[in-house]
Amino acid sequence: MPSLSEIEEAAREVARAFGPTPQQEWPMLSEVVGTTSWLKHENHTPVGAFKIRGGLAYVAGLVDSGALERAGGGTRGLVCATRGNHGQSLAYAAARHGLELTIVVPHGNSREKNAAMNALGARLIEHGDDFQASLEHAADLATDRDLHLVPSYDRGLVAGVATYGLELMRAVPDLDAVYVPIGLGSGICGLLAARDALDRDVEIVGVVSAHAPAYAESLASGQAVSAPVSTALADGMACRTPNAQAFAVMRAKVRRIVRVTDEQVAEAMRVIFATTHNVAEGAGAAAVAAVLADRDRVRGRTVAAVLSGGNVDSDVFARVLAGRE
Repeated sequence: MPSLSEIEEAAREVARAFGPTPQQEWPMLSEVVGTTSWLKHENHTPVGAFKIRGGLAYVAGLVDSGALERAGGGTRGLVCATRGNHGQSLAYAAARHGLELTIVVPHGNSREKNAAMNALGARLIEHGDDFQASLEHAADLATDRDLHLVPSYDRGLVAGVATYGLELMRAVPDLDAVYVPIGLGSGICGLLAARDALDRDVEIVGVVSAHAPAYAESLASGQAVSAPVSTALADGMACRTPNAQAFAVMRAKVRRIVRVTDEQVAEAMRVIFATTHNVAEGAGAAAVAAVLADRDRVRGRTVAAVLSGGNVDSDVFARVLAGRE
């Protein structure tokens, strides 16, 4: 896990691009939940999601180390697989360093996330029906074209992502628990790293989609297992196969996982908009969905939910607000 000095170095890199995101205790949200409830607004970053922190730290580390320099001169490009926010993060970071980036997305991916990645200068390729298939194709492209394959989980990515945990825990010293969505694992592992680096006694509660339960089932069984994905709303949590490194960290440090359905996520998106006027994508609302499901458990405690992103297609969000999702 990244040390405090590593996280603080990553925070300096992040600060070169944007300032700290807000953490806000919203009275109406606290009233709905029934206890003091904070949101960490990672929907307020330049790409609308927490992933940008990891991308900035990771790409800066590659550039500083010379890892992208070819033996015969020139610079290798980057390639990654994503459902959207990881790709936007890397596209933003690559553009800052003048690097070329190829992104592989599954067929049927969010139109607006695809448009955002294109606008940031990335080259988009559609391949496969889910993230795992896109990841395998990205690995093939890395070999065939001598590109640097950016993983979805890496110590450098985690150090960057951990900077939001550092901001939150320093700003709200009396936190009892933080609820955080799990996609491939960098978000929750970054939060765990920040908690441990600050030596704070804060419960970290992981949240998975009930329609993408790979991490929940893996932690329950004690070994990494794949599980089918059928979520139609929380694409940022659509993990079929756990990352081995992330799973090892979670197995050692996460004591509780909450599963939330697409219906609960949709309700949380409506609650967030009604009580804070913030837009949350499915995965971004999942932590609030879990807090709402845990009303009895959290009563009397100070809790926070990570609003990890707000990149939801406008037609999807309109259907959610109208109660048609």
